[in-house]
Amino acid sequence: MSLLVRAVRGIGSALLPQDCFLCGAATGTELLCNDCRDNLPKISLSSCPICALPTPGAEICGACLTQTPYFDATHSCFRYAFPIDRLVQALKYQHRLVVAGFFAHTLREASPTTLRQADLLLALPLSALRLRERGFNQALEIARPLARQLALPLLIDGYTRVIDTAPQASLPWKERRKNIQGAFECFLDLTGKTVIVVDDVMTTGATLNEFARTLKKNGAAKVINWAVARALKH
Repeated sequence: MSLLVRAVRGIGSALLPQDCFLCGAATGTELLCNDCRDNLPKISLSSCPICALPTPGAEICGACLTQTPYFDATHSCFRYAFPIDRLVQALKYQHRLVVAGFFAHTLREASPTTLRQADLLLALPLSALRLRERGFNQALEIARPLARQLALPLLIDGYTRVIDTAPQASLPWKERRKNIQGAFECFLDLTGKTVIVVDDVMTTGATLNEFARTLKKNGAAKVINWAVARALKH
């Protein structure tokens, strides 16, 4: 019943006139008014093409040169800062599923054409415990409309998070890579495939890197992260 209620609320939010989620101005059927949308903290175009951290001239950053990640590229739209953090939290903790559609549309509109050339999409999985607690996977809810917009298959089975690790946000940056090791399993044959992995927030990249490692073990030729927001160390 709770899933049905969330679905009805999501449809209602998408179809009925509403106010801007951030400032309350009338928006028709849009989540945000034009002013709020134009003032979101967009990520710099001068960013590392692999991890999306800011770099001069969009060069590969020193961290990626020193220790090359398993993923090959990262596409992100925003810095994880106010008010994007409010939107992410509304999706994850208030079940405002209409936010997922806004994120999917923004990711597609801002994506370079070269990063759309993939074979399929996967959503970064949650552990079974976290999924039961939350009731849904926010990354999957972003991936569903995104897959339709890109006309690409979205696989929801054949891969899983098998270890319920301590929340990454609770750990120091340097400990997150160790915390997530061995957390994923994949049973898909991805030989030669270019895979887009969808997530809401990329913090250090440790979780996405471990998932990419798992996908590469199963034959993936290329793994591209599509994360709505990118956290910056400062």
